[in-house]
Amino acid sequence: MQTGGRGTEGNATPALLKGDQELEIMAGKPKLYYFDGRGKMESIRWLLAAAGVEFEEEFLETREQYEKLLQDGDLLFQQVPMVEIDGMKMVQTRAILHYIAAKHNLYGKDLKERALIDMYVEGTTDLMGLILLYPFLSPEDKKKQLATFVEKATKRYFPVYEKVCISNLLVQVDKTRVMGYFAV
Repeated sequence: MQTGGRGTEGNATPALLKGDQELEIMAGKPKLYYFDGRGKMESIRWLLAAAGVEFEEEFLETREQYEKLLQDGDLLFQQVPMVEIDGMKMVQTRAILHYIAAKHNLYGKDLKERALIDMYVEGTTDLMGLILLYPFLSPEDKKKQLATFVEKATKRYFPVYEKVCISNLLVQVDKTRVMGYFAV
């Protein structure tokens, strides 16, 4: 079992905490079940780390560990990743991400922002789909797939992310200028 992320410091008791912090201590650390690799669990790890949530991991190293989860009825669609959080055993990466993001106020301030976030996430999912099968391809197919990936990544996906990063940076700069103006 591995521990990752960041958590609350010290020995705070639930009575001293408010909101999500109290719920997290009462429910315990989220526990992640996946193979010892990045794959579909990696975005969940990143989001938990961004939210400052400490978590535990149980790597499925044997077929028996996976079969036990199946026999216990924990894997709704007979696949991982699975995350135990707030008394639930959640599967399906996107559902897990939505839950964590909403719980920690990382899923936009309104419906419009959530739609934009979803579009960027879906684009990333499409791009990752090109990468995930790469290790399983024949050497000849790897050359073709790599060329396809590089072309799509550089011409279709990266320009979109670059544009949103630059526009968000400019918004932050403008906010700083406005705040600086009113502070003077």
